[in-house]
Amino acid sequence: MDSSRYNRILDLIQGRRIVVVGDLILDKFVWGKVSRISPEAPVPVVEIEKETISAGGAANVAVNISALGGVPLVVGVTGDDEEGEKLCSVLRLHGLETGGVIVDSGRRTSVKQRIIAQHQQVCRTDWEVKDPLEPKSRNSLENRTREAAAVADGVILSDYAKGTFKNDMAGSLIKYCRQRNKFISVDPKNADLSVYGGASLLTPNRREAEESSGIVLDSDFAVEQAGKLILEQCDLENLLITRGEDGMSLFSGAECHHLPTFSMEVFDVTGAGDTVIAMFTLAVSAGAEKLDAAHLANHAASVAISKLGTATVTVAEIRENIQSRH
Repeated sequence: MDSSRYNRILDLIQGRRIVVVGDLILDKFVWGKVSRISPEAPVPVVEIEKETISAGGAANVAVNISALGGVPLVVGVTGDDEEGEKLCSVLRLHGLETGGVIVDSGRRTSVKQRIIAQHQQVCRTDWEVKDPLEPKSRNSLENRTREAAAVADGVILSDYAKGTFKNDMAGSLIKYCRQRNKFISVDPKNADLSVYGGASLLTPNRREAEESSGIVLDSDFAVEQAGKLILEQCDLENLLITRGEDGMSLFSGAECHHLPTFSMEVFDVTGAGDTVIAMFTLAVSAGAEKLDAAHLANHAASVAISKLGTATVTVAEIRENIQSRH
């Protein structure tokens, strides 16, 4: 495929409306330096220099769509707490509407805090609730998703195993969208991928595909066997297995395509899956063929993992990445 076709698709994704439903997470980063080991235990002492916050989970998918020129319609649940307010502030800072964010006073906002020293992640601490949504929040989420889907070009379910999709919520939303001919992509976290059955696209990573299929993905042949099994078990149209340094593999219909990684340096894989599903869904919503969408997602991922922290990718960066490969 020549670069002009990629560029045409990148032009066409501008303004595409994509519903992003899922686990909204506040990402916190504590930045510092290490110069000594603690006398209390064999651990590094991090001298903190600054703290930053960003959108995580489904919120990061939405921010990626916005950065690529799309229009994300965010639907999810936060707690009635300071972290939830901060997360909504981050979304608004990126120009996103937060009318689809449901505040549940009985729930706390999920937070991932990463401590970074000398450009390396030292540790991560999580505050989270994994319980299913309460009936009131569940009904609100379903209703807001349906309202947003009615005016959207595509839908993304971003599952981070924080409870949003428990009790067959994913199955209910997939069925609703497919009945209305909406392309619906799913970034899964459940080891049983069949709970996302009927989706237009599923994007498991290597570990998730291995857990679901029971096959170790140590070769292209093994990936093909696992992919065929997952497609069959989950009644999927398309499957994109992300394989880290080995690139990604697209299954579309009876065809399988292995795409090698484009990245020369890997600084941080945080949020790379969010970038992949955002780019792929936007491209398909603009009329791109699935293989072309996968190639663009691969370029986007190579940019994302070259950055430190929860990264977003722009169209200009993807164009530059494409140009460097041609």
